[in-house]
Amino acid sequence: MSDAAQPTITEVRAAAEAVKAAIDRHLEAVSTPAAADDPAVATAYEELAAAAIAYDQILYEVYDEVTPFEVPGDESPGGYLGPEQPEAISVLIRRDYLVTDAKRLRAQAERVESSLTPGGGPAGGVNAAIGVLFGEFEPDEIAARCEEFGLEEGDSTLWVAATEPAEPGEWLPEPFEGADPQLLICRFDVSEVYDDDLDGLDADT
Repeated sequence: MSDAAQPTITEVRAAAEAVKAAIDRHLEAVSTPAAADDPAVATAYEELAAAAIAYDQILYEVYDEVTPFEVPGDESPGGYLGPEQPEAISVLIRRDYLVTDAKRLRAQAERVESSLTPGGGPAGGVNAAIGVLFGEFEPDEIAARCEEFGLEEGDSTLWVAATEPAEPGEWLPEPFEGADPQLLICRFDVSEVYDDDLDGLDADT
């Protein structure tokens, strides 16, 4: 992109004003008594999301900065490019854990699988214990009881993305190859980073 095509500061301010106006319209729509599922609310929501995305993009181009707001379905510069009515969805989950107590981890696994070598020998080490526990318990149960298993919960993210219907077993050889941000419908993140940000805001007030 040439210098002549770069957005100007005036355009950045205009985009910011468009966000403010969209916020006002959205507030008016949601605060006005109306029937359930009022289309005016949905329209105001879409306009606000579009204005926020446009402002975020032009702010990045001019100042190399972004806003702290996240619009579901816009996890890439081009935004969501998938179908409005997907035939199927994929739910992709990543959860990170620290192994904080290897002895407890092995002990829990030994309760499930008696063939594990007691004390964590070659046939009963941490890797074997992890395999036993994740084979026995659902991931959600491990997440809820991670301290019992000698684990400490770290960051996690859940993506819901549009996809094409697949035949049984079709994608199993490469299960994460199709994680395309432009097909992302929504995402949910859990991280101490957000807690740290809130702590910083509290300290400033």
